Amino acid sequence: MRILLLTHAFNSLTQRLFVALQQDKHEVTIEFDINDETAQEAIDLFQPDLIVAPYLKRAIPDSIWQNHTCLIVHPGIVGDRGPSSLDWAILNHKNSWGVTVLQANAEMDAGDIWASFEFEMRNATKASIYRNEVTTAAVTAVQQAVEHFQSVGFKPMPLKQKLLLAKGKLRPLMAQNVRRINWQKDDTATVLRKIRCADGFPGVRDELFGREVFLYDAHAAKGLHGEAGEVIARSGLAICKATADGAVWIGHVKDKAHHHAFKLPATVLFADKVQALFDVPEDEGYQQVWYEEAHDVGYLHFPFYNGAMSTQQCQDLLVAYRQATQCNTKVIVLMGGADFWSNGIHLNMIEAAKSPADESWANINAMNDLSEAIICTTSHIVISAMQGNAGAGGVFLARAADEVWAHEHVILNPHYKDMGNLYGSEYWTYLLPKYCGDEHAKRITQARLPMDVGEALDLGLLNDVITGEKIGFVSAVKTKAAALAEQDNIYKMLQEKEAQRDQDEAEKPLSTYREEELKRMKKNFYGFDPSYHVARYNFVYKVCKSRTPLTLAAHRSMGTNATRRAA
Repeated sequence: MRILLLTHAFNSLTQRLFVALQQDKHEVTIEFDINDETAQEAIDLFQPDLIVAPYLKRAIPDSIWQNHTCLIVHPGIVGDRGPSSLDWAILNHKNSWGVTVLQANAEMDAGDIWASFEFEMRNATKASIYRNEVTTAAVTAVQQAVEHFQSVGFKPMPLKQKLLLAKGKLRPLMAQNVRRINWQKDDTATVLRKIRCADGFPGVRDELFGREVFLYDAHAAKGLHGEAGEVIARSGLAICKATADGAVWIGHVKDKAHHHAFKLPATVLFADKVQALFDVPEDEGYQQVWYEEAHDVGYLHFPFYNGAMSTQQCQDLLVAYRQATQCNTKVIVLMGGADFWSNGIHLNMIEAAKSPADESWANINAMNDLSEAIICTTSHIVISAMQGNAGAGGVFLARAADEVWAHEHVILNPHYKDMGNLYGSEYWTYLLPKYCGDEHAKRITQARLPMDVGEALDLGLLNDVITGEKIGFVSAVKTKAAALAEQDNIYKMLQEKEAQRDQDEAEKPLSTYREEELKRMKKNFYGFDPSYHVARYNFVYKVCKSRTPLTLAAHRSMGTNATRRAA
């Protein structure tokens, strides 16, 4: 069946849906919802059997929904309506929530119901729940809706028939006055819910050091107390603000009046204010990197915010990694974070630097230092365990390990080209031919489409896929890693690994791969073509696309067969 995804942006949900519907053998293409005329043009070109809207910021035009079946993916339970569905669910501490697929009509979120799916809520940010539970539920619900659409006898349920029994209801756009924190009265749990229901958009308006800002990335500050509403400490990238009964760490902040009006670490944005604050060590405060051991296995966690890795974060992780290699263990597992494994260099920090070109150079070299350390480790078997998605250099950093394991719902974007045709580094010119082969290496780096774990496994980017509920992923990884450490032949495996590394180095030193890659990257950063700097600016400032990239809008290229991947 021909399915058009009409969406505001190619976000995580849209990517998962795109991949899943292709796996179901549908012919899928994408159009960004820029304006009525563009959407209609896409329909005229593609002639879809069905239109699915996974992520919109406006109503579908009457001229489209009146002439085509349009299914809206709403991140709320049956009966829930309004633009702040998940925000209200988190703020009101709902134990369960869901996704409803309904048909577009004249009233927003009030069309006939084609499918719905519910899930248990976690104590997490809106962005995390959307990226995980909502996305998984949406894929299931849309697949059910598509089956229903193809079924001759199915009739969707009018919402009015469900409203009497439905738990959901119409709610307004959540305004900042609802989100506002009363620091003198709100306890820590309430403060966390208010910030988490606005993370990553729009944030909670507040005041820090006399400036109006928006708060993100909040965590409980265990054991800290102070005068409610006062900034009392700093730790790593975060500052600590006292609540009515404790305190919270604020990791990231946006100041719309600042010349860098995008999210930045709190201690970076207020670098001139925080030096006098009480400094809490990261292992007791805002933890970005931590290590644990069990059964001859060391686990290195690094849940960096949105998966971005700055120069300093790469350097800190490298120090922790080198310490891990000195431990009396046999296996090291690189765990990343629950939402992202890694998305490569930190574009926001680069944009905020005095010289973005110099910071880009420093950041990619720090990533390379980390990759090199992983590649050259012969004392341990190294595993990259992907709980969450990975993109760009983060994918190749993971592939530097001996094996890469991923949860079945992980999506990979192993390409740089959408960021101004970046060439990329992290030793990919060594790693991809080694693990994937030359033909697959070319396919991986030239494509600009998201990849599911099945395709990544076939191409050699992954070694294993761990199925089941995501909540059980860490436990499954620990069981599997412990079993690997117990194998009788592990020392033989390490000897073979060292011999292979020596052979590879003799054939072509890693330093040569690095030099060749960085020669190309230097042109991206310092050359006459400004496309990388323009693309980075547009990404950081979230500049809306003026058109849908042809890699996504296959209906605008030569023939719709371009939507299917090459075999």
